[in-house]
Amino acid sequence: MIESPDRTPLPRSFFDRPVLEVAPDLLGRVLVRLTDDGPIELRLTEVEAYAGEADPGSHAFRGRTARNAVMFGPPGHAYVYFTYGMWHCLNLVCGPEGHASGVLLRAGEIQTGHELARKRRASARNDRELAKGPARLATALDVDRTLDGTDACAGPESPLSVLTGTPAPTDQIRTGPRTGVSGDGATHPWRFWIDGDPTVSPYRAHVPRRRRA
Repeated sequence: MIESPDRTPLPRSFFDRPVLEVAPDLLGRVLVRLTDDGPIELRLTEVEAYAGEADPGSHAFRGRTARNAVMFGPPGHAYVYFTYGMWHCLNLVCGPEGHASGVLLRAGEIQTGHELARKRRASARNDRELAKGPARLATALDVDRTLDGTDACAGPESPLSVLTGTPAPTDQIRTGPRTGVSGDGATHPWRFWIDGDPTVSPYRAHVPRRRRA
């Protein structure tokens, strides 16, 4: 008999741990996004860890700014940033308050609210591509900067929350370099994914942007 995923919300203590513990433990958990049009639920299949001021790949590497302030706050909150002038990306803050770290939600499987996600991701060729990559995930879930700082542990009325779900078995979790990270942080094997899951995004190494002549 197959047991149904656990719908118990993850407590703040889950996120109040080192980022390299939280990141792989998020795989298989269910992210719930309450939109004005209805709920969307997503099973997390790929994430990346960022260790704040100790991590050259992190937005918080050079300290606190107006943009990254949420990363230094209490664990269990959402950090949303805008990138390349086009896309939003969703992170979950973890670790003790005052020490910036977070987990980028890179990909997942839409389990509830397919029609809502398809409206926002009309270019997706199939449901596997709805949230295959961090920008696609945020788009499918209607995530933008208005959700920056949202408390994902505030209860069922919060726009964002995370359910226990069915944690991925340890032997199915793979790890490797983070996608698109340059410099000293490029080789950190802090990208985690569920092996063989069709919603996991392809790995891409960092490619320097060309300067205009």
